[in-house]
Amino acid sequence: MAHLSRPIWLALLCAAGLYLTGNGVAASSGGIEKHSPRQNAPCPDYKQYSMFSHPPLSDGPLSLPYQRPVPECRTFQSPLVEQVIEDITSRMTDKDLARIFENAFPNTLDTTVRWHVNGTTANQMRKKRGWWWGGKRDEGAWEGAQSFIVTGDINAEWLRDSTNQLAQYQTLAKSDPTIADLILGAINTQAEFVIESPYCNAFQPPPPSGLPPTSNGQDDFVHPAYEPTFVFECKYEVDSLAAFLSFSNQFYVSAGSTDFLTSRWYLALDTLLDTLDAQAKPTFNQETGQFERNAYTFQRQTNTGTETLSLNGVGNPLNGGTGLIRSAFRPSDDATILGFFIPGNAMMAVELKRASTLLRTAGKTQLAEDLHERGVRIEAGIWEHGVVHHKVYGSVFAYEVDGYGSSIMMDDANLPSLLALPLLGFVSATDETYLNTRRMILEKAGNPYYLKGSAFQGIGGPHIGLQNAWPMSLLVEAMTSEDDGEITEALRLVKESSLLGLVHESIDVNLIRSYTRSWFAWANSVFAQTILDLAQRKPHLLFGEGAAAFHIQ
Repeated sequence: MAHLSRPIWLALLCAAGLYLTGNGVAASSGGIEKHSPRQNAPCPDYKQYSMFSHPPLSDGPLSLPYQRPVPECRTFQSPLVEQVIEDITSRMTDKDLARIFENAFPNTLDTTVRWHVNGTTANQMRKKRGWWWGGKRDEGAWEGAQSFIVTGDINAEWLRDSTNQLAQYQTLAKSDPTIADLILGAINTQAEFVIESPYCNAFQPPPPSGLPPTSNGQDDFVHPAYEPTFVFECKYEVDSLAAFLSFSNQFYVSAGSTDFLTSRWYLALDTLLDTLDAQAKPTFNQETGQFERNAYTFQRQTNTGTETLSLNGVGNPLNGGTGLIRSAFRPSDDATILGFFIPGNAMMAVELKRASTLLRTAGKTQLAEDLHERGVRIEAGIWEHGVVHHKVYGSVFAYEVDGYGSSIMMDDANLPSLLALPLLGFVSATDETYLNTRRMILEKAGNPYYLKGSAFQGIGGPHIGLQNAWPMSLLVEAMTSEDDGEITEALRLVKESSLLGLVHESIDVNLIRSYTRSWFAWANSVFAQTILDLAQRKPHLLFGEGAAAFHIQ
């Protein structure tokens, strides 16, 4: 196939069944437009497409494939994105690493923008299709730009994933109006998700999109009840709500825009704060000592313990007066053992304070003060209850605590994590407690989920099992390090485990070619963010000795 022309190559893929028709979506510059299936050119099922190597191959020793769809099949296009790819890869000395960036940086735009409409189109569609649900809570629903961003091989949007998937484009928003409109639309869509189901983590295509919902195949019993045509999965994770705030805060800083501050965004914020208040309550009434059932419960029919909550869906008891917020699940979508999940609380503390700064500029002084106080309270709770003394490593951050003195000592690859605390903005990378924690979680003796084998190593987690480490953890290790040797080794491991030219979810530590998820947009975005970080912070590692730093203009 390396010598075939593109039309013949496409024809062979069609004949092999790797290209599908009838998806109702066609690519266009700066977004996607709705078309009838008859008008569509055949485009690949990217889940299948990403499992095979495609030419041209990179010039490096690994000969990594080119994994981008043809331009006609990309779900969103931006000339500025193409320029960044050219500017970065043309300077990179490692051509295999450059090929992964070429595939990974645009992966979210190329493959995961399932639906995007600008503000004018959204309002026209809303009037035409009658998206008016009749209640005050629904007034203004789905107005303005909207964007539905799937996680990759699962046709649903996670709040956390979509925020991270689009993060590397935030710096482009000021220069590219189409990118700004895409991100604005994604914030608006997330606001609708939070308003309707604040306890849920993953969502179906929005009703105005006309795209059909899918089932997650699970048998769940959840309170509060949710609408399954609106929600894909309803695992309450405090970092999902923090991701919504982070998305808005990033856009404000990068684009200098407050266009998302609509009545719907403020309603989403009110809903989020009500949820935090409910999840700050202890398991037992502090005056009477009586059990009070949590506002959120989750039970799944499963034989996997991490997929459901103990004690009839409530989870293990949590103490009062901690200042911390409960999280029923981790960002891996695994159940917490002790519900005060420290990385999620750290992220929420930071984003509440950042949102406070944003709201002050918008003249919302009282609301800004409320958010700042909430952030300070959570931060104080982390330092009081989330820092424990380890007999080997000294004062360290625990992964989870219960406020009674119990703690879980580990880290998981999924973000937010303890390793990522400086990236979240909670502490500096030179903070003593963080450095102690970092040393602990990057050693097998200190972290039960630091996995090391004959072919690969890194932090994993219970979500995949005890033999699979996640490349994402190595990328976070690189972004939180000043040690050139450590960074270079982390990049080497990620590169050599990305033999399809894309970054996978996890890798078998004893078999480099055994991986989970060929198409996982979040991991590719974290790779792109790592390269962009190093291009500014340590350009010599990418471009050679004496190279100038790269800055997106």
